[in-house]
Amino acid sequence: MKTLFKQMTICGVGLIGGSLAMVAREKKLVGRIVGLGRTQPNLDVATERGMLDAATREPAEAARGADLVVLAVPIRSMPETLAAMLPYLPDNAIVTDVGSVKGWVVSELEPMLRPGMALVAVHPVAGKETTGAAAATRDLFVERRVIVTPSARTTPEALAKVEELWRATGARVERMEPGVHDEILARASHLPQVVASALAAALAEEQVAGRPVVEFGAGGLRDTTRIAASSPEMWRDICLTNREAILAAMRLFGREFAEFERLVEAGDADGLVALFERGRAMRERLR
Repeated sequence: MKTLFKQMTICGVGLIGGSLAMVAREKKLVGRIVGLGRTQPNLDVATERGMLDAATREPAEAARGADLVVLAVPIRSMPETLAAMLPYLPDNAIVTDVGSVKGWVVSELEPMLRPGMALVAVHPVAGKETTGAAAATRDLFVERRVIVTPSARTTPEALAKVEELWRATGARVERMEPGVHDEILARASHLPQVVASALAAALAEEQVAGRPVVEFGAGGLRDTTRIAASSPEMWRDICLTNREAILAAMRLFGREFAEFERLVEAGDADGLVALFERGRAMRERLR
């Protein structure tokens, strides 16, 4: 495949950033890959796994020569990370991200760009509960959805190159308005995380007759709380930057939960079956 960028600098070489680096190196999509990170041990893992040509904790060093910057840090850290790199970036640099919220990212980052720079906001819907460079895999994005949200500072050339990069990972790329993205993902991604974490937190210290209830959980408890193991820092930022959409999703869930509670209290067998059937029908559509 053709080389799309001379140098890709990945800020945050974790699950997403590291997986992208692995594919880009394997398929020679970029000439050079530089990793910017906060902790040396994670950068060492990324280097040992062959993801990077260079690793640094200094933004200036990471920025020099980068015609593509991938912000793979927690969302609220993105403006600070980009600000530290801006004075050293080429005038035609393309900035992209992998955050789960797009409206906030676009509104915060676009005003920071110098003339000649472009922003292409992206959300690869391919996360796992594991984190860090050790969790990265070459096939993470295969047949997974990658949502691109063009905005005022997205140029046609930048958009084409970033989309080609993601298609090369095996992902299914589609475009969406930032606000529409945030409303959809609040319900399809952010709400499940809140529910899983709330369930895990509710049961964390719960005991019955001196026995910790979580010790008796089997597949159901493990499956429904799996994503509760995800990064608290990442999910804190998602909740704070997509607050209104997430609150609407939580209210939607709250109404259904309240209906379950009402039916159980009333002993309404038919009503319970109907709700369980509706839930099962939705689950069947995910297969």
